[in-house]
Amino acid sequence: MSAPTWHDSTWDHEAEQLVELPTGMTICHRVDGPADGDPVVLVAGMSEDMTAWTPAFVGRLLERGHRVVRLDNRDIGRSSRVPSPAPPLWRLAAARPLPGAYSLHDMADDTVALLDHLGLGQVHLVGRSMGGMIAQIVAAREPDRVASLTSIYSTTGARRVGATALSTKRHMMRPPARTEEEWVRQHLAVTRHLSGTAHPVDVDEEVAHARLAWARLERPSPGGVLRQVQAIAASGNRSRELARIVAPTLVVHGDRDLIVHPSGGRATAEAIPGARHVEVPGMGHHLPASLALGVADDVLHHIESARSTRPRGDQP
Repeated sequence: MSAPTWHDSTWDHEAEQLVELPTGMTICHRVDGPADGDPVVLVAGMSEDMTAWTPAFVGRLLERGHRVVRLDNRDIGRSSRVPSPAPPLWRLAAARPLPGAYSLHDMADDTVALLDHLGLGQVHLVGRSMGGMIAQIVAAREPDRVASLTSIYSTTGARRVGATALSTKRHMMRPPARTEEEWVRQHLAVTRHLSGTAHPVDVDEEVAHARLAWARLERPSPGGVLRQVQAIAASGNRSRELARIVAPTLVVHGDRDLIVHPSGGRATAEAIPGARHVEVPGMGHHLPASLALGVADDVLHHIESARSTRPRGDQP
């Protein structure tokens, strides 16, 4: 049986919920799977909404009986736009955030507040790219809330590792899309650039995903994406913080990543005590259907291993 794709799937808009959190943000999220399932929380990356997690990846988790929580981070999707100026590009290039800029730690507070709202105790956290950074911070700050951590193509914030390729920076400098067709074209161009060498882009799949992400936008928010980039710079080197993580940790990275150099994954695994590092040959900064099932199976194996070593009283 083939893995489900965006092209043959229907997004249930009624499954989305909005909640105003004590952090001041209204966060859009959805919960799928049985109420008594072991909860897995998926945190997407910079400029990505919750649809970044493909039907193949989420479906694998649901098949195993998990309760799957997805969210739009602040400044993307249907979540709050932060009412502060977007940083100019020169500040981003120089890693000089505007005064008062929010940080990844503020975004981690959003995630924890959402867990509180949903009444979730311990959860399995899975984050990709910037979402991996957010998940790392939650695991470091809230050790009792995180049963396991999976960090996918992410980094520590140290300037000497995880650098973005110049070719990728050129893509990021292009003017934002103003129409759906421009949005789709830009999504295809960036995805082709980031997809790695062994996993070519499925055009039909990516067009279907891009149109869904556009349809969920009440309005495009290029300023929101710039503020998310700024949040990464505002958070600095988090290596010492990562050393406090006690949750069993899996680090997954591709060896052809052009937005977070593979050195970022290696540094993450070195910073977190006992972390297991998997570097996937030919994988870039993208999880297409051809990779989703394999990575999902790695995550599930990691979760099962964490469950088998968790004290009985700590079951979520």
